Amino acid sequence: MRRAASGGFTLVEVLVALMVVAIGLTALMTAVSSTARTSGFLRDKTLAQWIALNRLAEVRLTVNRLAQSSTNADAGELQFANRTWHYDTRYFNTSIASMQRIVVRVWAGDAKTKGNPVAEAATFLGSALGIPGASNVDWTTGSTAPTGTACTPGTTGTAGATAGASNGTVTSGAGASVPCTPTPTPAGAGSPPTTTPALGGVQTPPQ
Repeated sequence: MRRAASGGFTLVEVLVALMVVAIGLTALMTAVSSTARTSGFLRDKTLAQWIALNRLAEVRLTVNRLAQSSTNADAGELQFANRTWHYDTRYFNTSIASMQRIVVRVWAGDAKTKGNPVAEAATFLGSALGIPGASNVDWTTGSTAPTGTACTPGTTGTAGATAGASNGTVTSGAGASVPCTPTPTPAGAGSPPTTTPALGGVQTPPQ
């Protein structure tokens, strides 16, 4: 008499299933931890960058400039976003005597904290090179387009506009005259220059 086959899993099958689940949970926890660390780093980076920019604004406004000529740097601590931060401001000379390069580095924690700075920002500070509100460059020179209509005296366009060589005007078929600016012929050019119609017609070169 045969015995009925009993259902269920063997010990090997259970161990394999547990191993697969353990590997999947490990990968999931690693991804979650990495995301959390990245989010925290970006938060600290953003806050430190804001502190550095605020410090640069203070220096530019000469509100809090503590650098001494001997060290040419200053440091300090502050509370920001319910945390303690410390910064280091350094001043470097440039090739321009009246201008300095300012670098601010920010760390998370008090002044005893060591390591690489979380954020760094730089700017330039100096006296004006010219009188405020004035400029030594005339920006309007060459910005005005020449007036008049470019044409070649003695030519007639398809719209019936004729350029007169004597008075430098273009006369349309309706008898209206507009200023005409003759187009010079470049030296050594073998073909006559093309012309621009005065009243929107298509101008053709003389035959």
